[in-house]
Amino acid sequence: MKKSAWLPAVIARVVVAGAVAAPMIANAASDPIAGKSPTAAAVIASIAQSSDAQYSGKLVQTSDLGLPELPTGSGGSSLEGNASDALGLLTSSHTARVYVDGADKQRVQLTQQLAEQDLVRNGSEVWTWDSKERTATHVVLPKDAATPKSGTATPSDIAEQAIDAITPSTKVSKPKDVRVAGHDAWQITLTPKSSGTLVGSVRLSVDQQTGLPLRATIEAKGQSDPAVQVGFTSLQYGAPAARLFDFTPPSNAKVETKDLSDAPAHAKGDAQRRSAPAGDQPTFTGKGWSTIAELPKGSVDQSALGDDATGLLDQLTKSVDGGRAVQTSLVSVYLTDDGRVLAGAVPVSTLVAAAK
Repeated sequence: MKKSAWLPAVIARVVVAGAVAAPMIANAASDPIAGKSPTAAAVIASIAQSSDAQYSGKLVQTSDLGLPELPTGSGGSSLEGNASDALGLLTSSHTARVYVDGADKQRVQLTQQLAEQDLVRNGSEVWTWDSKERTATHVVLPKDAATPKSGTATPSDIAEQAIDAITPSTKVSKPKDVRVAGHDAWQITLTPKSSGTLVGSVRLSVDQQTGLPLRATIEAKGQSDPAVQVGFTSLQYGAPAARLFDFTPPSNAKVETKDLSDAPAHAKGDAQRRSAPAGDQPTFTGKGWSTIAELPKGSVDQSALGDDATGLLDQLTKSVDGGRAVQTSLVSVYLTDDGRVLAGAVPVSTLVAAAK
């Protein structure tokens, strides 16, 4: 994936950083949710049961972060195009087709303005494909490794982050009966207790029968419309066609191969991070809703930007101590003078303090 592709995934990681106390999850693991009035903990625990689900569907993500809508792939240098693509993902709607056959067969197809990005996993084999750049990456994963993330955050990604970052700093509502993409679901609302975050609440809608997250909505404080929403508009259960998980790059594609199959067992969880270029490896600091993601020095070389990209950067950011920054309704991004990038669902002042 391109350097810019981490941005949407980072937003999902940093804004969904709180849930419920761990004992609450453990005690609810066997509670049913298909009946009437399940507990919120039972709904969250049921998500783990969907790891072997088989389904295909259309996923739509919308964003309203208070930034002007920008076109993707506006031309210019590769760096300029990457920046435009990333901002386009954050400021406009996009649609993806998702195909899943259990934990180790998945395909995500993201289409943007006559271009397509694909992530395909079949067992230990993972391919990523960018039709505009004509580049493909082939990764051989260690046994039982998680699938690397695509540029599109799914409801399951956001729900996973909520569970992985369990803290006592979140208020959890009682489940509410809703329908998503023609399926009955339980909706729970997670509300941060912290005053230092830009997040107002996160709503998760979970299929009552399978535990599959069907929709995730993130609201910013003081904003009536969702800042980010990703959810299925259509969903069919059942095994997708096997051919969908086979991928052969075009003959004129530039292909990079990375074999991680011999990685030690303790490193399996790092397969995604290690399979990406160095600039795509954010580190995370802080706790709960105040989590901050940081890319290391040299991730962004502002001196290498062309006139168009520099003008876009100046338009979207403002000068702050030690660099430039932008604060949206939900997330702030800080580009330091030494080339680091920090992002979090916190005010810019928090990022500037963390960078020192």
